[in-house]
Amino acid sequence: MNEDDKNIKFKTRKPLLYISMVSMAMFFASFTSGYIVRKGEGNWFEFDLPFYFSLSTLIILLSSFTIHKAILNAKLNNFSSISNYLFFTLILGLMFSFFQFLGWREMYDMGIYFTGNGSHASGSFVYAITLMHLLHIVAGLVTIFIMYLNSRNKRYSSNNILGLELGVTFWHFLDVLWIFLFVFLLVV
Repeated sequence: MNEDDKNIKFKTRKPLLYISMVSMAMFFASFTSGYIVRKGEGNWFEFDLPFYFSLSTLIILLSSFTIHKAILNAKLNNFSSISNYLFFTLILGLMFSFFQFLGWREMYDMGIYFTGNGSHASGSFVYAITLMHLLHIVAGLVTIFIMYLNSRNKRYSSNNILGLELGVTFWHFLDVLWIFLFVFLLVV
């Protein structure tokens, strides 16, 4: 691959990420629109969101801070801090995922099922929306793990930060998306 091909490849990465984030936002807009339409039809079972979803919201906010610190340290060429902050973000992402499972368990224990006897559209929507978000979180965790490995090999510095920037942008997007979804499910 010649130098021009490499430059084109690097120049297309950010726009491709933005296009994928717009498509993800549209995907979740369709879910939230369906939620609103179905709720408007009536026969809607109201329930409180699990406490674990609130805890996972705090955790994902903290993960935004730690991943932001990773990129700040990359700009300063502080290699060990990049790895440390990415590791903390990875742990927080795993904790977020674990609390999502605990939230689903809490819903199940309240008699709110995804499907089958005793299920309601409201519960099914909450399961589906949070599950789809969690699948995107898994992609984010894979990205963070790869960034962590790259940081351990000192691949990120003030002169080579694009891969880290893309991963951080994607993680912040997932964080903002969760906050939107959480507030939406609380308010609507």
